[in-house]
Amino acid sequence: MSTCDSLTKGLIVSFDGLRPDLISPELTPNLCRLQSLGVTLSNHRTVYPSETRSAFPSFVTGATTGRHGMVGNKYVDRSVSPSRYIDTADAVLLRRLDLESGGRLMSAPTLGEILASAGRSLAVLATNTPGTTRFFHHKAEDFGHVRLSGHFREACTPDEVLAEAEARVGALPPEPPKVEPDTAGQDWITSAFLEVVWPKYRPDVTILSYGEPDVTSHFHGTGALPTRGIIAHCDRQFGRLLDWWEVEGHAAGVQIVAISDHGHITGHTRVFVADNLRDAGFRPGTTPAPDVDVVVVPGQVGALYLADRSEKQIARLVAAITRAPWCGPVFTRAKNETEGVAPGSLGNHLVFADHVRAPDVSFCFRADDRVDPFGLDGGTFYDNNRRTGLGVHGGLHPKELAALGIIAGSAVSAQGSVSAIPSGICDFAPTILHLLGIAQPETMTGRILHEVLKTGNKGVIDVCSEAFDARLGSFKQVLHRVHVGAVTYVRGGTAEG
Repeated sequence: MSTCDSLTKGLIVSFDGLRPDLISPELTPNLCRLQSLGVTLSNHRTVYPSETRSAFPSFVTGATTGRHGMVGNKYVDRSVSPSRYIDTADAVLLRRLDLESGGRLMSAPTLGEILASAGRSLAVLATNTPGTTRFFHHKAEDFGHVRLSGHFREACTPDEVLAEAEARVGALPPEPPKVEPDTAGQDWITSAFLEVVWPKYRPDVTILSYGEPDVTSHFHGTGALPTRGIIAHCDRQFGRLLDWWEVEGHAAGVQIVAISDHGHITGHTRVFVADNLRDAGFRPGTTPAPDVDVVVVPGQVGALYLADRSEKQIARLVAAITRAPWCGPVFTRAKNETEGVAPGSLGNHLVFADHVRAPDVSFCFRADDRVDPFGLDGGTFYDNNRRTGLGVHGGLHPKELAALGIIAGSAVSAQGSVSAIPSGICDFAPTILHLLGIAQPETMTGRILHEVLKTGNKGVIDVCSEAFDARLGSFKQVLHRVHVGAVTYVRGGTAEG
């Protein structure tokens, strides 16, 4: 098949927060069936921060956080005065921000925009938050493309397609309480694709995103029975898609990809970052205010925004947090090719998070390899109001960065094979565009996954590793990266002392 075959289409199915090591014949027989039909990316990872609304923008832009600008699930917007706190879960707010900025909410073009400029279409069906659903194609209404949420009308467009789907499949189910696994939403978007979106609209590329098992992991634990139950349920819905693909989709030129945006580790020790900063003489708050000198953005990845952004104040802040036992790797704006401007910190460019929206100090909570009660490795300090033993993510532990990647279809080389060559979430968009015969923009930092394609170069691929470290007193951090040709992936980061 030519890489510019006009019959090529794509279906990308995402399982939010699914750890690849939870894939098994017993729990996920349909994902295992896809593995037997395609290629598994066994050394696949997401971006830093390993948060949903940084990772999925990386997926659709093919670019790291520093390129697309979604620096976290929440951030402080300093482009206006006074600065404002932004929660990207809000789809209506994201639309307003994009319009206010003249279409520059994202600092890099997205897959939907690129496809539209080439006369192609992208459809989205998702059960994630309204904001995440919009991020998959934040300009869908501008191009008349389909974007359907399994719960939230404000994230749906066009109205007539939603009406068709509700007439055929049933009314949008309400979002369940966070403590209840979301089964109805996954069923609805699967049926909407199979019964309405594909038969009538035949999008060139479809993103279908199950918002689980992420939420259930956050409220029950990554290996808990309810979480395993919703993983199995999502796998059954995926089985409906795979049945369709084997009967119809494969013959129609659809390449099918299964992904996740990040993994989870287990929170074992609750801490209070704001209290620690207050004890160190700072005046912390969760939103910008006249009496706040450091905004502590809520989340599992630490994002600290200073009112006084001087190097002296940044150094004072880094010195305060690195004395705490919960502090993991720390990043500030670059001083040189390696160091950040504060002693003990690394430059945030090393984790590709150097955007104008980036916090003055970002940090991971210190993580370790302890085994949780469910037999899963990876534990960490955390700062939220939930009990210990629950799933968290955002940092640089390898299990947080580990992500699912399986590709099958007529363009893929050997069925049932495994590729151990490092790859990442930014690589899917360039690969999809390559298969559609569309040039990728220079903003993309990902690479075409030639090694899994029939038409790809099967020569030797140069892979090499590197490490960076920084110290302050007894605190030491180490960042690990790996290069595949000209593309660099973050492998993980640790801290001690």
